[in-house]
Amino acid sequence: MSSPHVIVLSGAEEAVLSARARSGRSAYRDRLRAQIVLAAAAGRASARIAGELGVCTDTVRKWRRRFACDRLLGLKDARRSGRPPVFTGAARAEAVALACALPAETGVPLSRWSCPELARELAGRCQVAASASTVRRWLAGDALKPWQHRSWISVRDPDFAVKAARALDLYAGIWDGGPLGENDFVICADEKTSIQARCRCHPTLPPGKARAMRVEHDYKRGGALAYLAAWDVHRGQVTGRCEATTGIQPFARLVGQVMTTEPYASADRVFWIVDNGSSHRGAASVKRMTKAWPNAHLIHLPVHASWLDQAEIYFSVVQRKVINPNDFTGLGQIRDRLAAFEIRYNAVAKPFNWKFTRTDLSDLLHRIDAHDQTQPHALAA
Repeated sequence: MSSPHVIVLSGAEEAVLSARARSGRSAYRDRLRAQIVLAAAAGRASARIAGELGVCTDTVRKWRRRFACDRLLGLKDARRSGRPPVFTGAARAEAVALACALPAETGVPLSRWSCPELARELAGRCQVAASASTVRRWLAGDALKPWQHRSWISVRDPDFAVKAARALDLYAGIWDGGPLGENDFVICADEKTSIQARCRCHPTLPPGKARAMRVEHDYKRGGALAYLAAWDVHRGQVTGRCEATTGIQPFARLVGQVMTTEPYASADRVFWIVDNGSSHRGAASVKRMTKAWPNAHLIHLPVHASWLDQAEIYFSVVQRKVINPNDFTGLGQIRDRLAAFEIRYNAVAKPFNWKFTRTDLSDLLHRIDAHDQTQPHALAA
């Protein structure tokens, strides 16, 4: 018996269906449906199409009817109702609300929530028998991960804005509202303490096929030293030295090492940006610097603002490329490795692409003020 659904294809429809039927990358169901419609458009009966394609006649009738009614859109899968929900929206809301509260606030002796603990608490508190994986899926929908945490520190320096803006101006090549001269230089200096010489009990094995580099867990201690570095912000060059420890004298030796070499020895001004470490803290350090090197200016960052020190970026490079994994036979090998790395790094180094400006600082402090109106911060004009 002939089908009541007569298929007549337009040129565009025939091109789409032909490409879909020939494609080796399309899903099998899409190829099969395209083949059924093309055969029906060629005037073949449903029973014959079913025999040629190895499907039942009802399948051919179904897709023939769907195409006749909705054309190409009719060949897509219809929306399915799916499994009925097991939990109500209120149960999910309870889980999210519980995850957004500290455990101590609800009388639970935990420092932070995990999905199994949340599932257990929901079962006892709300009689919601959700599994840990269900709770994890609910939280993932709201991008919640209560088992993770981030630490932060509040702005405690009353002159934070003024000190930070002064350093940011120097990074931008500005001092006292005017541009720096060609013979002015900006240096960030800092110390990386306690670089340990850990001699592994067995030699480190290089990476191989399907095998990562292997580093022995056990080691023998060979002492520790400090690495002091001065990073030229605008030239992208570093000068460093190793010392037995940090302190006023080791830092003074780093300054002397830099200031006695060109172009700093004959510079008009050399601005040294440092944090508030004990080696260069307070007004006394400024006086020492000025007395020893009249063309040097010591600029202190705000307290707890080492993230504004570009020397920290260089130290992160050293940590990744030189120190980790730590496997040194002694302190001499550390000194040699760091000295060799300085030469290698300076050969290709460029100034860091520093993007944090005065405007960003002002926005940051305004956001902090929105949370804590008791400590307003006004950016220096």
